[in-house]
Amino acid sequence: MNAIIVTGGKQYKVAEGDVLFIEKLPVEAGETVKFDQVLAILDGEKATFGAPVVEGASVEATIVKNGKGKKVRIFKYNPKKGYRKRQGHRQPYTKVEITKISV
Repeated sequence: MNAIIVTGGKQYKVAEGDVLFIEKLPVEAGETVKFDQVLAILDGEKATFGAPVVEGASVEATIVKNGKGKKVRIFKYNPKKGYRKRQGHRQPYTKVEITKISV
C-alpha cells in the first residue's frame, strides 16, 4: 500500500518501511509524528483520491534523526569591481521512517 502525503510544502509517495529526508520538523528523535494531509491512497489496482485530502486517512512515522545536509557554497562576484562574497549554507532536515498507513 502506498500513500501520497504533503509535508514541508512538498509531496512524497511513501510505503510502510520507507526512510525519507524531509524538511525539518520541531520533533525530537525517537518520537512519532502523524501526517494527516494524505492526497491519495494506492492499494494495488484500487486507488482513492481526495479532494483535496482523503478523509480519515493518516500516515504515522518515527523520527530517526534531525540533522543538516552537506554544505552548499555560494560565491558572488562582480568582475572589475573588486566585489567578492563567499557564503555557505547547510539545509536542516528530519529523517523519518514510515511505520503505518491507515485509511
